[in-house]
Amino acid sequence: MSIKSYIGRRVKPKKGSSENIRVSDYMSTNLTTFKPDQSVMEVMNTLIKKKISGGPVVNEKNELIGIISEGDCMKQISHSRYYNHPMEDIKVGDHMVTDVETIDGEMNVFDAADKFLSSKRRRFPIVKEGKLVGLISQKDVLKAAITLKGHSWK
Repeated sequence: MSIKSYIGRRVKPKKGSSENIRVSDYMSTNLTTFKPDQSVMEVMNTLIKKKISGGPVVNEKNELIGIISEGDCMKQISHSRYYNHPMEDIKVGDHMVTDVETIDGEMNVFDAADKFLSSKRRRFPIVKEGKLVGLISQKDVLKAAITLKGHSWK
């Protein structure tokens, strides 16, 4: 009696197949960024106006130094109200997240999807040679999946 395997033969991806779709193909490059000396109130206005949930914080050399999100702003609203501090005095640099995880622009977009699932993050910055070059969000990965479905999935 022989045992048959139902696992198909593994084939190396062909050039141009969905296996070669990189994060850099779908990342946003026209970014809304913030500076550490901006007020959190200014950030909140920008988030609302641009309908985004957060953004990278960069220094004058466009080097990534943090991320500020709606959640970070919400914490400051609560803190300001409790201590009766004016929101205009609260600076991004004091309340941004500085332990920022980035991903490589050369990473396969579907590997990025796995990274989103395991990290529970909504966005990842892409840094090249120390400079912020892009940002990929969960929505960008969904767009990639929709675009590729017609070409490579049955």
